[in-house]
Amino acid sequence: MVKGVLVTAPRDEADEIARKLVQKRLAACVNTFDVKSVYRWEGEVKEAEEATLLIKTSRARLERVMEEVERLHSYDLPEILVVDLGGDQEYLEWIRRVTTGTEGA
Repeated sequence: MVKGVLVTAPRDEADEIARKLVQKRLAACVNTFDVKSVYRWEGEVKEAEEATLLIKTSRARLERVMEEVERLHSYDLPEILVVDLGGDQEYLEWIRRVTTGTEGA
């Protein structure tokens, strides 16, 4: 099973998180999208310009992805949401091969 992990981070951290996940083969690919977030934190409504990362990984790497995001992220409580991914079977197989090390560089 292939997983998608959605993480919202400060814009200046997003590229570093993405790069490190791919370098470590924890993710096959990470897309980043600029977003404006409106949320409640510590009793106040806040707004922030952030980036959302769509991290594509295998089920086998999911826990390591979450640990690495928490290690690299500056937020006290980073948003980490996991969804099952479906789609083109060849692409999904590529994600699995890259994250398990059976795909070349």
